[in-house]
Amino acid sequence: MLSYLFVLLFMIPLSLVDCLWWFFHSMFFLLSFSVLFSVYFYVDFNMVSCYFGVDFFSFSLILLSFWICSLMITSSVSIYFSQNYSRLFIFIILFLMVMLYCSFSVLSLFMFYVFFESSLLPTLLLILGWGYQPERLQAGIYLIFYTVVCSLPLLLVLFSINSFLGSMFFPLLIDFGSFYLMFYIFIILAFLVKMPMFMVHLWLPSAHVEAPISGSMILAGVLLKLGGYGIFRVMKIISFLTVNFNYYLISFSLVGGLVVSFICFRQVDLKSLIAYSSVSHMSLVIAGLLSLNWWGCFGSLVLMLGHGLCSSGLFCLSNIIYERLGSRSILINKGLINLMPGMSLWWFLFSSSNMAAPPSLNLLGELSLLNGIISWSFWIFFILMVLSFFSAVYTLYMYSYSQHGIYYSGSYSYSLGYFREYHLLLLHCLPLNLLFMKSDWFCI
Repeated sequence: MLSYLFVLLFMIPLSLVDCLWWFFHSMFFLLSFSVLFSVYFYVDFNMVSCYFGVDFFSFSLILLSFWICSLMITSSVSIYFSQNYSRLFIFIILFLMVMLYCSFSVLSLFMFYVFFESSLLPTLLLILGWGYQPERLQAGIYLIFYTVVCSLPLLLVLFSINSFLGSMFFPLLIDFGSFYLMFYIFIILAFLVKMPMFMVHLWLPSAHVEAPISGSMILAGVLLKLGGYGIFRVMKIISFLTVNFNYYLISFSLVGGLVVSFICFRQVDLKSLIAYSSVSHMSLVIAGLLSLNWWGCFGSLVLMLGHGLCSSGLFCLSNIIYERLGSRSILINKGLINLMPGMSLWWFLFSSSNMAAPPSLNLLGELSLLNGIISWSFWIFFILMVLSFFSAVYTLYMYSYSQHGIYYSGSYSYSLGYFREYHLLLLHCLPLNLLFMKSDWFCI
């Protein structure tokens, strides 16, 4: 485990050297494939060393982090060509990758909290440094205040538990005595804000709209998954209270997903629509995890991986249009099938994956989550049915409005797509659809 961490740490001084953009681009892909072929698919913790260790759940999310960070560098090549502080940008991505790697592999709850919060800082710098509109300052404040204010009480409870038990290692956390109810309330609050759940989701659309393409990719691809991973890790500890209170949380989460689906219908900004669809998908993940059964946990992992790749790909597509037309408004981005017919195929592929069409990981994840949630309560079947239907409706709305109709008369000639962009979209699409063929990996 430490070997990959040392590679990332020793790459940080190289980020201060000029003209090494493509070196880092290649190194991230090399690390991705190295991680893919070196970790054994065990259910229990393995590769344990010095506070670090991985099981299958954390290994999958570490691999997703490496892959998304590699694609972030591919998508942000305009920063390199315009010399817009490209060395600082690489340094922030490396720092963010170190924080994510430590978050997903650390075995101590307190250290997980530290790295979990530390990943906010590079994300904030990405939004403030390379965002588009002046409103990015307000979006950054939203991001910090929502996540930090809701997780600070958890820090105080963790200190109390550490003095009570003398250890914060995940396998040793059993009984917290009088701190149990406080721990449950504050840890669920911290992770549900990070997911985010409806009512505490307001920071996400503003952060996505103001973030550069790299910020949107890492937010949708990996950072939303920290909350789900945290709930999975502490599920064994909070299972007693979860059984008593999950009726409220699951119902509220799924009804919130329905409300957010209605909000998606009236969006005119492409990035805002994709961001709200993320909230809708994460409501299913929350319900699956809190159902406390095997199908729910398996489905939540698969949907997190599928959503990370699919949502990141959709953000890349919206950025490709934004770089040409200078707008993300659906009112202006019409008739794109006439202007960029090659890209229209990618819009179709990612839109179909977003509505969980086969063969995508989203389908596998949603079927498993339906199985898990309905086994918990049959009557939730009706909410899930409407939620899946609305998911298809707003995705079709996004696809049909952007690809068909009369295109904007003010648009001038531009490239139909560079090789780099097709390569970027292919590297999102291949794992998203090919991993479906190896679904037995997730059934270990």
